[in-house]
Amino acid sequence: MSKGKHDPVNQPPHYTRGEIEYIQAMRSMLTAEEFKGFCKGNAVKYIWREDLKGSNISDLKKAVVYLNWAIERLENM
Repeated sequence: MSKGKHDPVNQPPHYTRGEIEYIQAMRSMLTAEEFKGFCKGNAVKYIWREDLKGSNISDLKKAVVYLNWAIERLENM
């Protein structure tokens, strides 16, 4: 993603502090198994509440992003 382009699903700006994105910090501090659990839990969270907010599609897309991160981490173990 290019700098300056708003992408609330893949890189929401409120998840970045300085140059570090939250998911990068979590990926580096957790074991592969812990990171997988973290991603699965977040995917379930987005699926669980998708009909409670106005952006159903956005929350379901975010759940997919978390599942893809879990898969990517497992494939690179």
